[in-house]
Amino acid sequence: MLPEQYYLNRKELLSANLQSLLRKKNQFGWARFIVMLGIFISGYFLFHIGLIFIVAVILLSIIFVRLIYADTDNKKTISHTQQLIQINIDELTALSGNSAHFEDGTIHRPHAHDYANDLDIFGKASLFQYINRTASEMGSLALSGWLLAPVKEIVILQRQQAIQELSSKTPWRQELQALGKEKKIYLSTKKRLQEWIDEKSIFIQQSFWLLLQILIPLLMVSAVVLNYFDVISNPIRNYFLLASAILAYFISKKAIPLHHQLSKMSAELSVLADSIQLVENTDFQSELLQKLKHSYSIQKGKASEELKQLEKILARMDYRLNPVIFIPLAILVQWDLQQVIALEKWKKRNQQNIAAWFDTLGELEAISSLSNLHFNHPEWCFPELKKEYFSITGIEIGHPLINKSKRVNNSITINQSGKLMLITGSNMAGKSTYLRSVGINVVLAMAGSVVCAKSLSLSPVQLITSMRIADNLEENTSTFYAELKKLKTVIEKVNAQEPIFILLDEILRGTNSLDRHTGSVALTKQLIKQKAAAIIATHDVELAKIENEFPDNILNYHFDAQVNKEELYFDYLLKTGICHSINASILMKKIGIEL
Repeated sequence: MLPEQYYLNRKELLSANLQSLLRKKNQFGWARFIVMLGIFISGYFLFHIGLIFIVAVILLSIIFVRLIYADTDNKKTISHTQQLIQINIDELTALSGNSAHFEDGTIHRPHAHDYANDLDIFGKASLFQYINRTASEMGSLALSGWLLAPVKEIVILQRQQAIQELSSKTPWRQELQALGKEKKIYLSTKKRLQEWIDEKSIFIQQSFWLLLQILIPLLMVSAVVLNYFDVISNPIRNYFLLASAILAYFISKKAIPLHHQLSKMSAELSVLADSIQLVENTDFQSELLQKLKHSYSIQKGKASEELKQLEKILARMDYRLNPVIFIPLAILVQWDLQQVIALEKWKKRNQQNIAAWFDTLGELEAISSLSNLHFNHPEWCFPELKKEYFSITGIEIGHPLINKSKRVNNSITINQSGKLMLITGSNMAGKSTYLRSVGINVVLAMAGSVVCAKSLSLSPVQLITSMRIADNLEENTSTFYAELKKLKTVIEKVNAQEPIFILLDEILRGTNSLDRHTGSVALTKQLIKQKAAAIIATHDVELAKIENEFPDNILNYHFDAQVNKEELYFDYLLKTGICHSINASILMKKIGIEL
C-alpha cells in the first residue's frame, strides 16, 4: 500500500474510533447524572430506613466513583486518538511537499561545521525538518547528532536493520510519537533528576529516621484513638500533636528544596513511563532495537513501573501545596518524611539507570524518524558500504527536499581515490543542486538512513563542503578570507590522509579571475597528488582542460542550457565532457544590458 493511501485509511479508522469515544463520553455524563439522581432519591425515600439507606448510598457512590475513573480514562483515550489523527494528517501534508509544521532544528545549527550550513541540514525547509518526527528534546538532539557526524560501518549497518524493522511498524511508531506529544520531555528534566541522583541521601543513611517513619504515625494515631475513648486527656493529646508538628516543620525545611528541585515533572515522567512500557511490551528482531530495549531491563520489576512509582511519590509530595490536606497529614503521619524516604529508596534502586532511560528514548525517536522516512519513500534504497577508499556509485540520485514531481535525478561514479569530478556548466543549469544532492545523500547514508536514489554504494567517509561562503562582520572576515579558512581545513585533512569526500562549488570566487584560475588549478593538482576524492563545480571552463595533463584523474561532466529564440530551457541532466554553451549574455540582454 502506498503511504498516502495508508495514512488516509488510518485517519478514517481513527476518526471512526474517535466518534465512538465521544459517544461514550456523552454516555458517561448521563450515567453520572442518573447515579447522582439515584443518591438523592435514595435519601428522600430510604432515609428513615437507616441500614438500607446507608448501603444504597455506599453502592451508588462506588458506582459514581468508578464512572469518574472510567470517564477520565476515556478522555485520555480521546486525546491520544486525536493526536494519532493529527499525526496522519501531518504525514499527508508532508507527502504533498509541506513539512513546515515539524520542528526545524535551528537550535542545533552549529556556528561552523564541515557541511551543515552548505547542505541545509537545519532551519526552515531543511533536511532535519523533513525527517524529524521526534517529540522529546533527547530525540531531537539524537537525530541532529546523527546528521552532523558519520559513524562506524558497524553502527550504520545496525541502524539500517533497525530502521528497516521499524518501517514496517507504523502503528507502533505513531503510538510512540503520540505519547511524546502529550507532554514534551525536556533535557532540563533529565538534568534535574541527575543532579538529585548525584546528591547524597540524608534520611535512609540513618536508622533513626527509619525508626521515626514508623514510630511517629503509630504514636499519633494511638494518641488520637486513646483520646477519643477518654483514655488520655486532651492536653496530653495536644502535646503529642505539638511535638509532631514541630518535627514536621523541621523535616519540611529539608523537604521544600527537594520538592522545588523535582516538582512539575510528573507529566513528563508519565510520558517517559508510557513510552518505555510501549518498548517493554514489543518484541524486536534487530540487534540495535534489542540492545535499546535491554537498557530498560532492571534487576527487579520494570523501568516503566519504577518511573510510575516515582511519579506517584512526586504527586504525593504535591499535597504540600494544599494546606487543608497537608497539615493534618504532616502532623499525623509525618507526610514529608514518608515521601522523602520513599524518594531516597527509589534513588538507591535506580541511580545507575535514570540517565540511560532518557537517552534511549531519544535514540528510539531518532530511529523512528528515519524509519518514517523509509516508509514514506519505499522507492528509496539503503546504501551499500564499500571497504576501500574511495568509491561512490549511484544511480538516479535526487535531492530529497525537492518534490519528486519536479526532481531530476542524476548518477555518479567515482571508483577510486585520486579521481576528481569537474563539473562545468551555465548559470542555473543545476551544478549546485547536483552537489547538494550528492552531499545530502552521503549525510543520510552515514547516518544509517535510506537515501534518495535507485541505488548507491560508497565508502564510509567524512563529508566536507565549501559552497556558501559569507563574510562575517563580527569577526571582521571577508568572503574571500572566510573561503580560504574553509579551504585550509580541506587541505589539512587531505594532507593528513583522512578519509574525506570534498564538494567544492565555485572556489576562490572572492578574487580576480586570474588569481582564481591559478589558485583553482593549484588546488586541483594538490588534491590529485594527495589522492583525494572530490567534486568541483565551476564556471571556469579552462580549469576543465586540466584533464589533458591528468587524463587518469579528471572526470569532466557538465550541465548546459538549450536556447530557443533567446529563451533558455534547462533539462538539469548531467552530461559527460566540458560545457561549451553560455547563457550569461542572454540573461544580461533580458534585463536591459546592451551587448
